[in-house]
Amino acid sequence: MTESPMTESTAPDLLYTDTEDGLRSAVRALLADHGGPAAVVARLEYPQPYDEGLWQTLAAGIGAAGLLIPEKLGGQGAGHREAAVVLEELGRAATPAPYLTSAVVATEILLACVPESAEAADLLGRLAGGRGLCVAALPLTLGPGGPLPADATPPAGGTVKAVADAVAADTFLVHSASGLYAVPAEAVTLSPQVPLDLTRPLAAVTPREAAGTRLAGPETARAAVERGLLAGAGLLASEQLGLADWCLTETVAHLRTRHQFNRPVGSFQALKHRVAALWLETASARAAARAAADALATGAPDAPLLVSVAQAYCSGVAVRAAEECVQLHGGIGMTWEHPAHVYLKRAKADASAFGSAAFHRTRVAALTRLPPP
Repeated sequence: MTESPMTESTAPDLLYTDTEDGLRSAVRALLADHGGPAAVVARLEYPQPYDEGLWQTLAAGIGAAGLLIPEKLGGQGAGHREAAVVLEELGRAATPAPYLTSAVVATEILLACVPESAEAADLLGRLAGGRGLCVAALPLTLGPGGPLPADATPPAGGTVKAVADAVAADTFLVHSASGLYAVPAEAVTLSPQVPLDLTRPLAAVTPREAAGTRLAGPETARAAVERGLLAGAGLLASEQLGLADWCLTETVAHLRTRHQFNRPVGSFQALKHRVAALWLETASARAAARAAADALATGAPDAPLLVSVAQAYCSGVAVRAAEECVQLHGGIGMTWEHPAHVYLKRAKADASAFGSAAFHRTRVAALTRLPPP
């Protein structure tokens, strides 16, 4: 892991802009039109949880898939703050959508390859228009600065397990000793795995023939993958924030309407304290997630540090919020019909995605040159 000292910089403006608020409203309305969390629970009975119509509207209609892609390559030319808003709303609705894996991680990797590869630019144009879906063949648990999967003979010869959203991809980005390759889905063998979070399917990916297009050499490939992992970890914090915020909002609403002893249960002091503590944690998570997104958007030198701080904190907040949501809903929170279990499973799965909290705390210690926890 590369160590770098903290640098002094102007305090970022973490408030949402009018553009970000407008984007939030559009995404939230779209998700509500498609049924919200209740529809997510219903789709868990399907072999694949994705709503193709929703994805096409989100990716192409709203243009969310191209937020990180420059206009000259066919994208929206926005940035990580806007993408973070989309992920907040996707987390709030627990939406099964390959946005983080394709529109963030794979897109960032391809952007780093554009100077070397016209094919990378063409693929980005397809992604921006919602005409394709690309996933990096990397374990979901791999964090920035972590060891890459064992090098393989390009581009076939190695199996990568726990690849998120692989079942939805038409192109895979495969890293090997000689560089990075774009491999079509028909040249890959997928072995579905049983995930904890049913809204984010996992699969083992094995390229079965040398049919890929080389996008970058070894050095560029490693830097590109690191860039994608950093963005994935940083913006995952926004998804976790949205998840925690939904759990808090729904729990407060339930405590106001559920009565015991002819009183709303939310009037009991012990429950007030639990909800107040969760509100404080969620507010802090918002600050951490926004700081990470802003650092990625501005290319701040302390972006790796802020990303790890956000992940080390937000993952725990999301889990606690989901646990409180289940417990404070009482018996109904334990049922399959209520979406609380979906949020708890996603929170637990997200806690190990792109590096665990322990991984990021160790990374924070290294980046700040402090003793590790």
